[in-house]
Amino acid sequence: MKIAVIGATGFVGSHITNELIDRNLHVVAISRKGNQSDKNNLQYIQVDVADVNALSQALTGTDVVISAFSPAASSSNLAEEFMKGSKAIQEAVKKAGVQRFIVIGGGGSLLTADGRAIIDTLPQDLHFIPKAKATKDYFEIIKEEKELDWAYFSPALQMNPSITIGRTGKYRLGTDYPVLDDEGNNMLSVEDVAVVIADEVENPKHHQIRFTAGY
Repeated sequence: MKIAVIGATGFVGSHITNELIDRNLHVVAISRKGNQSDKNNLQYIQVDVADVNALSQALTGTDVVISAFSPAASSSNLAEEFMKGSKAIQEAVKKAGVQRFIVIGGGGSLLTADGRAIIDTLPQDLHFIPKAKATKDYFEIIKEEKELDWAYFSPALQMNPSITIGRTGKYRLGTDYPVLDDEGNNMLSVEDVAVVIADEVENPKHHQIRFTAGY
């Protein structure tokens, strides 16, 4: 199986890439920076996701595309760039003729008990709100996609570099609501996010639906 990972040198994408190659799957690692590899099952390609033609060429021949795309942190307009890039990626996947498409989105679109998006319940002046809203808006777009066999993954709300649990290989799945532990936390390490996504690649369970995971 040949899997393309877009954003493969980023925080989430690099962990997904490592998990896949450790499972002896062939990975086409796509990023704006590029990289070098000494592994037989890992090929890096430097592509600007806004270039739909170049990206579709890089994706051609792969069985699954995983988008862990995120604009550069230094960007002055993260939300706009995220939306533009996500739409371009979706178009390139279709143009490449790849059916299976897994998007790593945001957790802010997960729902509260009364059915509201979590992001809408937070103070709107927080620095991450614009990009989080963009991931929520893109979820509404991908929900209308009928041609691709897509899945949209919303990470746990507590999934960031400060979570140092590491790879446990254990998680519980959910769909529209955060998966809470016994103490009410919605947490997952980035290493276990990679396990969730690699498991979904090898044993697909979610088709044209959002899913999430937590401990």
